[in-house]
Amino acid sequence: MTTTSTSRPESLHRRQGLTEQAAQAAIDQACRRLRLPTIRAVVDDAVAAATKDQLTYQGFLAELLLAEVDDRDRRSTLRRIKSAGFPARNGSPTSTSTPTRTSTPPPSTSSPPATGSAAATRCA
Repeated sequence: MTTTSTSRPESLHRRQGLTEQAAQAAIDQACRRLRLPTIRAVVDDAVAAATKDQLTYQGFLAELLLAEVDDRDRRSTLRRIKSAGFPARNGSPTSTSTPTRTSTPPPSTSSPPATGSAAATRCA
């Protein structure tokens, strides 16, 4: 990939020399402000995996951003299904609502069954 020569923003110059703890706090705060909940949740595991797999900085950043995009797509799909009023699928790993009733409710006991009918005779 070819990159064009551009000057770096001043914000990239001011973050040099952060301790590990300060870097973690800065990442957490930035993820909160930028509303990146997935990155915030997985960053520690992603750092460990990137170190183990010897990912480049671009590879590491791509993994984090793809995780955020995938999770947003998943949540958006669930939101659209919920707003459309579709019934929840039982056994679905993404289902967060309670299962819908599949059996028919028992007949109302407010009125007795008609006498002399074939159905009443069979039940007796």
